[in-house]
Amino acid sequence: METAAPKKATCTESIRHFFTSAKFLIYMGHALSTWGDRMWNFAVAVFLVELYGNSLLLTAVYGLVVAGSVLLLGANIGNWVDRNPRLKVAQTSLLVQNSCVITCGVLLMLVFHFKAQLVELYNGWILTVCYILVISIANVANLASTATSITIQRDWVVVVAGQDSSSLADMNATVRIIDQLTNILAPMLVGQIMAFGSHFVGCGFISGWNLASMCVEYGLLWKVYQKTPALALKAGHKEPQHELKQLSPHKDCENGQSPEESSQPLMDAVAPGAAEPGEAAGCCGAASQPLRTFRAGWVAYYKQDIFLAGMSLAFLYMTVLGFDCITTGYAYTQGLNGSILSLLMGASAISGICGTVAFTWIRKKCGLIRTGFISGTAQLCCLLLCVFSVFAPGSPFDLSVSPFQDLYTHLMGEQSLPEAEHSLGAAFSTNATTPPPPAHEPPPLQSYMSVSLLFAGVIAARVGLWSFDLTVTQLIQENVIESERGVINGVQNSMNYLLDLLHFIMVILAPNPEAFGLLVIISVSFVAMGHAMYFRFAFKSLGSRLFLCCSPEQKAETDASPPTTV
Repeated sequence: METAAPKKATCTESIRHFFTSAKFLIYMGHALSTWGDRMWNFAVAVFLVELYGNSLLLTAVYGLVVAGSVLLLGANIGNWVDRNPRLKVAQTSLLVQNSCVITCGVLLMLVFHFKAQLVELYNGWILTVCYILVISIANVANLASTATSITIQRDWVVVVAGQDSSSLADMNATVRIIDQLTNILAPMLVGQIMAFGSHFVGCGFISGWNLASMCVEYGLLWKVYQKTPALALKAGHKEPQHELKQLSPHKDCENGQSPEESSQPLMDAVAPGAAEPGEAAGCCGAASQPLRTFRAGWVAYYKQDIFLAGMSLAFLYMTVLGFDCITTGYAYTQGLNGSILSLLMGASAISGICGTVAFTWIRKKCGLIRTGFISGTAQLCCLLLCVFSVFAPGSPFDLSVSPFQDLYTHLMGEQSLPEAEHSLGAAFSTNATTPPPPAHEPPPLQSYMSVSLLFAGVIAARVGLWSFDLTVTQLIQENVIESERGVINGVQNSMNYLLDLLHFIMVILAPNPEAFGLLVIISVSFVAMGHAMYFRFAFKSLGSRLFLCCSPEQKAETDASPPTTV
């Protein structure tokens, strides 16, 4: 009895310590922030469709503005994160993001309530101005969210983890699990509120949530900052040998490089704040500074040792093999209903969570770089099922049907072809008042083998995908010097958005279901190219040791061996 009491006290103390630790506070703040982001990202698309008469025009414009803004301003946002104190960056981005969402919510409530009057006022120009304001303010909120993501997930997490690479991996995995859960649960909640209430009520709920969440998150950030004194010691542009210290070098220096060799303060060589020789001072110099920052950030990103690893992650965004509107639209054309799709999305989320758990286990057994190689190989093997689905029974793949005929038909103003009514591009048709031409219904689906193989491959590939994503994330965290951590992650976000934009353009050019098989093959090709880049990075870092058996003893010998020059 006497020994049981101290054990119980120790257990209670450990639990109390965890729930008051900086790690748990970061998880709580991230959960609140991500929940609000997911609700808003889901709802704003629905609101814009509803406001513009069930047309996707405003949603498409919003998506283009958001992607273009991050693409152009990613490096500048990262540079701002690097050059300001951590607490100031986190608090400013938090306040700007939530204030913009609250403002958008209130503005949308007014538009929904007075839409009939706004349509008649000044021939609808006031309503158009409201649309522009909503999209612009929402875009600012997304840019602030990008800054928050960079500073918390790519910087604060590294500092809180300290010098323990295993702790960093666990924190990254936990943050990603939170992302996965909120990505499913938050849209479900706000969707039910809008379904049983109204869009007006949905706007009010999101605005109220962000107001309350902003206050709580602000307090959590302050507590984390107080509990982690290292956050106050933000490094400037130091000498490389004093700047970068690899996390747990005895465990995770897989590339055999010393910290001095693994990263350099490249932004100093092309300092964005310094005027170039002969450059005009004053307003011209200030106006050109964002351009210099943009160029310097991309040059620094290109010269990083982890450049190929970052590019490999970006190439994975050039794909239609995900649970977005494109794959969902194709599934509807293949006879899958909303109930089945919701189950498939749940299975995809579970698969993603398994990937985050697998990442921590494989990293401990095989090391970080090999984890990326194993994860990429697993993802690519699973995606082969998607390629097989293109030629399986039930596939609509038909190269004799021009993948561009829907686009040509729309541009030439011709009458819609029968198959266009069932294409992904039909959703973008604005000629809703014109009755469809008398066309025969498409033949019923003879086999579900093709669509079953497609989604089996997509769901199974999520394990490798999320494990690979976490691998590249940690490689960037550990191998980019602190003074460039923001700008490099900003450019990485820009690269991700660029490839994501290209995949949407690819779908616009080939929107019909008969061409979806071609999009699948192109997507798998880009994934393969991305993993080929990572293989080049891994082989350059480890050489032939990449293929060695990954027992703990051999891993220790590999980590202790000198670097390999390729």
